[in-house]
Amino acid sequence: MLIGVPREVKDGEFRVALSPAGAERLARDGHEVLFERGAGAQVGFADGAYREAGAKLADGPDAVWSCELIVKVKELQPAEFARPRRGQMVFGFQQFGPDARLLDAALASRATFIAYETVGQDDASLPIVAPMSALAGRLAVQIGAWYLHKQNGGSGVLLPGIDGVAPGRVTIVGAGNVGANALAVAHGMGAAVTVFAKSGRRFDALRARHGDRLTLHAGVAGLAETLEDTDLLIGAVLTPGQMSPRLVTRAMLARMRMGSVLVDVGIDQGGIAETSRATTHSDPVYVEEGVLHYCVPNMPSACARTASLALEHAVLPYARALARHGLRRALEERPELASGVQVSAGLLTHEYLARDTRRACTPLAKALA
Repeated sequence: MLIGVPREVKDGEFRVALSPAGAERLARDGHEVLFERGAGAQVGFADGAYREAGAKLADGPDAVWSCELIVKVKELQPAEFARPRRGQMVFGFQQFGPDARLLDAALASRATFIAYETVGQDDASLPIVAPMSALAGRLAVQIGAWYLHKQNGGSGVLLPGIDGVAPGRVTIVGAGNVGANALAVAHGMGAAVTVFAKSGRRFDALRARHGDRLTLHAGVAGLAETLEDTDLLIGAVLTPGQMSPRLVTRAMLARMRMGSVLVDVGIDQGGIAETSRATTHSDPVYVEEGVLHYCVPNMPSACARTASLALEHAVLPYARALARHGLRRALEERPELASGVQVSAGLLTHEYLARDTRRACTPLAKALA
């Protein structure tokens, strides 16, 4: 199969879907792999390394987008809306829910779009999104701590505190992969941490790992009161394939101290706060109700080399199956791919996406037929 890897064009997106090692694996499988020049340059993968791995190089996106299988990182940007074509497979993060124009472009192309974020949704394994969620959770605390610095617009709170001064307070909404990783960093830093989660089923594991120096709440009762003393609020709610619930109102946010920080990790799916809207790495922060909002959808790109290698480790087995068998047989070998197929042949095939966007859903088997 002819496999294309384009250079990412989203603002601040430095990741690449495949390293030279991944390209070499696909080439050894007998596939022709075409990389757009400079696709891996931002994370230290030179064009020459891809050539030595057996890949070919293209001077621009046109040749790459003529391939049968496109393996990329982020969702299509407006400049790419006309790129996909009928019969092609586009494998990457898709993020159709918040952007009707993007979904319309995908449907009009009649290509098949397989979303990293919902592969493995049925059993909640989420093998591709999991490492990115872990990375984003860890980054959320680092980023929040940075924006709490006075020169960055924050309130001037040092999260670990110091002798004679209490540590800063971190509130995490969500106890899944993002929340657990944010908790690990915040707790390790010495902050006072409070976690709100939909249920308490993960609380025993969190206590076993971190001891009693944290506060855990099942449900969101008491969240508004907790925000009054919160320095850093982290939105860590992820419902695969669905828009995030809006759990923080403007009025609740207004109760926070001036210069406090919200890092809304789930902004790809709309975010947890009424005041959240997507930002970019080049312009990451804005202020609402005196609270700094960091709402960058592609947070892991801040650590793009680590993120690229982690992403490739998760993506490569599926890319190899798709290239070896095509979609139908790949679904037999890797059934968890089925929940990743969100659009195929001009039809929307993902139940939750259809519900959130108020569109008709076609069963995948029918769309493939």
